[in-house]
Amino acid sequence: MTDAFRRQSGPFRAGDRVQLTGPKGHLNTVTLKEDGEFHTHRGILSHNTVIGAPDASVVTSTNGIEYLALRPLLTDFVMSMPRGAAIVYPKDAAQILAQADIFPGATVVEAGVGSGALSLWLLRAIGTTGRLHSFERRQEFADVAEGNVAAFLGAVPSNWTVTVGDLAESLPTAVEPGSVDRVVLDMLAPWECLDVTADALTPGGVLICYIATVTQLSRVAEALRRTGLFTEPQSSETMVRTWHVEGLAVRPDHRMIGHTGFLLTARRLAPGAIPPQLKRRPSKTDYSDADVEAWTPGSLGERQPTDKALRKNVREAHAAAEAAMGASDAVTTEAPTDDQSDNREPLE
Repeated sequence: MTDAFRRQSGPFRAGDRVQLTGPKGHLNTVTLKEDGEFHTHRGILSHNTVIGAPDASVVTSTNGIEYLALRPLLTDFVMSMPRGAAIVYPKDAAQILAQADIFPGATVVEAGVGSGALSLWLLRAIGTTGRLHSFERRQEFADVAEGNVAAFLGAVPSNWTVTVGDLAESLPTAVEPGSVDRVVLDMLAPWECLDVTADALTPGGVLICYIATVTQLSRVAEALRRTGLFTEPQSSETMVRTWHVEGLAVRPDHRMIGHTGFLLTARRLAPGAIPPQLKRRPSKTDYSDADVEAWTPGSLGERQPTDKALRKNVREAHAAAEAAMGASDAVTTEAPTDDQSDNREPLE
């Protein structure tokens, strides 16, 4: 297997992705090709100007506008890549790696794969000696994720498998019982998969759930307690606020990355282990099944992208993957004809 986990270095080459930052801070991500051109209302930037230049160079368009050319970091890539489903934001991905203690050589199960953003972070963390088993219910999402991973790494890692199907049905046949170090559940109803997750995890292994709403958070926490197979669940959320720092003008930015999801973690108990009872103050902890259903209705309001948008994102992801894989194999491959622009603006 090629060293898909090594970040590219050296001069830009045809097939590389480059992030161009203009004088107003607008970010544009394009795939380089011989004799290609990047068109804006401020003029044309020839791809040949960038090809051969070192990373972090300043290049000039036909009308003298300067652009900073950088290889996208993984954070930049996941924020601008084609999407099938909503992505796990970098702030949450970093917390998942930390709270779940993802380590080199770990065997990790991920469900669902979404657009592949979290898969990229997990693959980087486990390295070439680890193993990532990803599960996704929809084939279109799996296609987008595989294309995005190949586009960023330049190859599809041999230690990564994507299974299309329901986790509760597919996991028992995909891994040996007690062989999984970490399980990451990014799904609507993780409480439906706790039994198979517990069977797959090694004693002391970590389960971490990425949950969007408080109703889901409450339901999965209570479901974990009822199993008697996990430690007391811990929940948190992460919010990031950037700051404007310029001379004596030092203040928080007007915009921030607020709530995107909750993280809930628990560890697998050894078979037959009964943890000490926690001493709690009196509270409303008694509830019935009717209370749970009223608090967490069966309809969770999942939003689905249109089929047209999915087909477009699948094409873009695989086109980027073919260009990246061709560049990594030193084979001339025609890159996508259209530049992909995320047109992001910096936080003020």
